Amino acid sequence: MPKAERYDEWRDPSGDFVIRTDPSFLDVELVHRVLKESYWSPGIPIEVVRRAIENSLSFGLYTSTGRQVGFARIITDTATFAYLVDVFVIPEFRSRGLSKWLMSVISGHPKLQDLRRWVLATRDAHGLYKKFGFTPLSAPDRFMERHEPGVYARLGAAGKS
Repeated sequence: MPKAERYDEWRDPSGDFVIRTDPSFLDVELVHRVLKESYWSPGIPIEVVRRAIENSLSFGLYTSTGRQVGFARIITDTATFAYLVDVFVIPEFRSRGLSKWLMSVISGHPKLQDLRRWVLATRDAHGLYKKFGFTPLSAPDRFMERHEPGVYARLGAAGKS
């Protein structure tokens, strides 16, 4: 018998914002709009975003009225490894400490404790992640990648008839 999923919720001290792990609250269209325009996943199809959310531990950041203003996703086995991806706060809500709060919630999540390794890739947010213990790779020669930067364009073209 499958185990019932437990979702978590955190409220900021002011009561103005909430973070939830329940994917039913996510504005998938907002997440898609932001990601398809981002430098790390340009052109990503919405079907790929949906599948990624279904297979990840996702954190939605919302106003107290329920408007989604941020997002982050963890790809993890919840035992040894976590890959932090797709972190954003929409522009009009930046510079309020929300990304720090989001990272604090993620770092303290019960399913993400005592992991051996966390990784992420960023072009411009090193300062934020450093505050949460992230450092450059200690042995970059041990890491390899298989990178297909044109995959979303190919998927998009395949979906057109």
